[in-house]
Amino acid sequence: MSLMQLLMASAAAVSGNTVQYLVVGGGGGGGGNFYAGAGGGGGGGVLASTLGISLATNYTVTVGVGGTGGPNASGGVGGNGGNSVFSSFTSIGGGGGSSQIAPTSGGSGGGGCGKNPANPPNQPAGAWLGAAGTSGQGFAGGNGDQTNLNGAAAGGGGGGASAVGETAPAGRGGNGGEGQSSSITGTAQTYGSGGGGSQTSGTQGTGGTNAGTWGGASPVANRGGGGAGSGNGVGAYGQAGGSGVVILRYPNTLTMTNPGGGLTWTTASVGGDTVATITAGTGNVQWN
Repeated sequence: MSLMQLLMASAAAVSGNTVQYLVVGGGGGGGGNFYAGAGGGGGGGVLASTLGISLATNYTVTVGVGGTGGPNASGGVGGNGGNSVFSSFTSIGGGGGSSQIAPTSGGSGGGGCGKNPANPPNQPAGAWLGAAGTSGQGFAGGNGDQTNLNGAAAGGGGGGASAVGETAPAGRGGNGGEGQSSSITGTAQTYGSGGGGSQTSGTQGTGGTNAGTWGGASPVANRGGGGAGSGNGVGAYGQAGGSGVVILRYPNTLTMTNPGGGLTWTTASVGGDTVATITAGTGNVQWN
């Protein structure tokens, strides 16, 4: 079964000692505004498949945190999101959006910054270019606008798990790339969207589903969405990225435990399976 089929499937009952997993890294933080339109943070990488497990055996789990919002300072790049892990599978945290220097790569890449109208010599060449995503997990961020229309700089949108971030049109921040939908919990939800890029005055870019928009919604917890770049032209911190998540679906004939603790999780019964949603921490799980 392909990645897209696994993400979009309603997740029919899992058979035998098999676990279906969805692993989403933390979203990247948006760029801080320092006279340049700030790019949005990239969404955390998304991995989905199944794994045959051995009973009474520990499997490592880590849930990645969201990246910090970029500071209101020269070089105000947002922080990368933390990686999320299940067993040997690692979803890379999203890259941080740019505000004077180059954005960073991640599961999906951060958006590039707009042209600096106040002090262009301090903006390194290439700072407006969106950063790369990770193959099989996410896409690149969008480029910042370099036309500086009416003195208003605009940053590119952060990349998402299913689409690149939008290159900022003249006079508007770029929209974040959309994430991937999964129904592993029994209900369709979108993970790993990119945050919206900002404009120093005027219209801000819109984040993808569950990601951040400056002056609007913040990233939703445990969806791996990127934070928005800061706007308004007066300087501000970028939005922090949203935390990641690890979701494990397995037959209800099995019982999952967390030996040694360290994980925050809940369970629900869905179609004859148990779905464990792990929202924070690092630790081990095993089935019996």
